[in-house]
Amino acid sequence: MAALGAPLRTLRALLRELRHAAGRSYRDSPAYRHVLSAFREHRVTSEKLCRAQQELHFQAATYLCLLRSVREHEALHREYHGKGERSPQEVAGLVGFRLPQQPGGKG
Repeated sequence: MAALGAPLRTLRALLRELRHAAGRSYRDSPAYRHVLSAFREHRVTSEKLCRAQQELHFQAATYLCLLRSVREHEALHREYHGKGERSPQEVAGLVGFRLPQQPGGKG
C-alpha cells in the first residue's frame, strides 16, 4: 500500500474537493460536518497502534480520490462531449490538426 501522507493534508484536500462540489455553501452540507466530526473523533491518541485512525485516514484518502476523479471526469465530459454535428475544421482542431488550404481560395 502506498503511503497516505499526513491526515491533516488529507482532511484539507477533502474539504477543498467538497467546496468544489458544493459551492460556497459547503460548510452547511452534511458531508462537511460528517468529515470534520469523524476526523475529530479519530485523532491520534497515546496508543501505539491506533487502527481506527488509520482506517479513517485510508477511507478519507479513497473518498478524496473519488471526488477528484468525478470532478475531472465532469470537466473532460464538458470539453469533449458531442455537441451535435461539427464541421471538419472543428473536429480537426479538437485533435490538434489543421486542414490544408485548397488553392484558389476554396477552403
